[in-house]
Amino acid sequence: MENLATYSRSELLQVADTVARDKGIDRDEVLEAMEQAIQKAGRSKYGQEYDIRAEIDRRSGEIRLLRFREVADPIENEATQIPLTEAQRFNPDAEIGDFITDPLPPIDFGRIAAQTAKQVIVQKVRDAERARQYKEFKDRVGEIVNGLAKRVEFGNVIVDLGRAEAILRRDELLPRESFRQGERVRAYIYDVRQETRGPQIFLSRTHPQFMAKLFAQEVPEIYDGIIEIRAVARDPGSRAKIAVISNDSGIDPVGACVGMRGSRVQAVVAELQGEKIDIIPWSADPATFVVNALAPAEVAKVVMDEEQRRIEVVVPDDQLSLAIGRRGQNVRLASQLTGWDIDILTEAEESERRTEEFRTRSSMFIEALDIDDVIAHLLVTEGFTSLEEIAFVPLEDLAGIEGFDEDIAAELQERAKVFIERKNEEFEARRQELGVTDELASLAGLTPAMLVAIGEKGVKTLDDLGDLASDELIEMLPTEAKVTQDEANAIIMAARAHWFAEDGATPAAAAEGE
Repeated sequence: MENLATYSRSELLQVADTVARDKGIDRDEVLEAMEQAIQKAGRSKYGQEYDIRAEIDRRSGEIRLLRFREVADPIENEATQIPLTEAQRFNPDAEIGDFITDPLPPIDFGRIAAQTAKQVIVQKVRDAERARQYKEFKDRVGEIVNGLAKRVEFGNVIVDLGRAEAILRRDELLPRESFRQGERVRAYIYDVRQETRGPQIFLSRTHPQFMAKLFAQEVPEIYDGIIEIRAVARDPGSRAKIAVISNDSGIDPVGACVGMRGSRVQAVVAELQGEKIDIIPWSADPATFVVNALAPAEVAKVVMDEEQRRIEVVVPDDQLSLAIGRRGQNVRLASQLTGWDIDILTEAEESERRTEEFRTRSSMFIEALDIDDVIAHLLVTEGFTSLEEIAFVPLEDLAGIEGFDEDIAAELQERAKVFIERKNEEFEARRQELGVTDELASLAGLTPAMLVAIGEKGVKTLDDLGDLASDELIEMLPTEAKVTQDEANAIIMAARAHWFAEDGATPAAAAEGE
């Protein structure tokens, strides 16, 4: 490619074919690059101001150099335009907007021109090769690929995939794992990005889906869709949990993934440098799923809080360390796998906490309602946790408690309402003393106790509350007045409503914008 003019016509096409084949790009793209190189050299010889174009015949390899001039009236650029009268001397049918072409003699490339042409061709071929790489790999995100370690730069492994290079960054390698030049590398494509230096293909061996795809290669039932992998959680190089479900009641999903004498799971473990893998059955019931996920630990009882997506798990005392795992690994992976926050208690801790809650609630009822401990214990045993519940439940719910009648129930409700009213009056006085505004006090969703709590933290106006994030508001509230994330968001958006009214926007539109 030192001097295009030295090639015969057939040789030129052979060169284009060879480059296209070696680089895996289209032959036309190589010939277009050659045309641009010849065109650039032609403009250098005849003048940059001229519109000079080169054409290579795709069948014969003949090179033609042409000067293009546009038929125009009036003339703005004499180098690239020609008057209509003059153009009609060359072509009687010429009209405004047509082009008149003049053939130019073939140019003899000098050393500088040949070098420039070569640079243009190399750059164009490189651009075409990058475009081909991006097009080929952008749709392969999520696949496992095999390659060879080409070189190691600052701990990152450059992997030769045959038709492209990929990067396996140090933080995407398993702990204590290293590759030497020429070693086989098996990894997961997790991203392909078009960057200024060309397409970048990013590989990972720590990604949870790498393990899922390895199982799909080892277990035909997963590949065929009979068994599905619903969730994966990994502590790369150490331990992992994978949740599977079978669409065929006759096939055990866990047994199929383990394989005969553990052959299938061992093949995956070997690829992941000995990472221990727990295969568990997936369940649509969160409680069952969490119990399965905590295996091999046994679970005695679970208590769910669906609003907070928290689940409390009670285990026998001798199972606590197994449930938590070394450095909290087992419970952490179970939480990642299920998407629920998991709190683990022993049976002794749970019993102690229940006793303390029973005592605290009983004391509150005894003090607030002026009743003896027998009645207080009955209320707690029946599941009453607050004075508001006693004050506002249907009367028959209270009267239905063993040993109660309507008169006792009505008296208890009356005493609860009087106590709540008195406390609210105290909260109201404290609220005014703190300087919490009436506009804030009238906001829906804020109780007198909540107003005092946020007032003591310096939140005294609608603007103060509107400036908070939902997490900050929840943090300010006392335990007995905690709200959910959605409730906190609703309160804050109501406090911001006057901002949007001034701007002419709606709170809903603003919330969507956020």
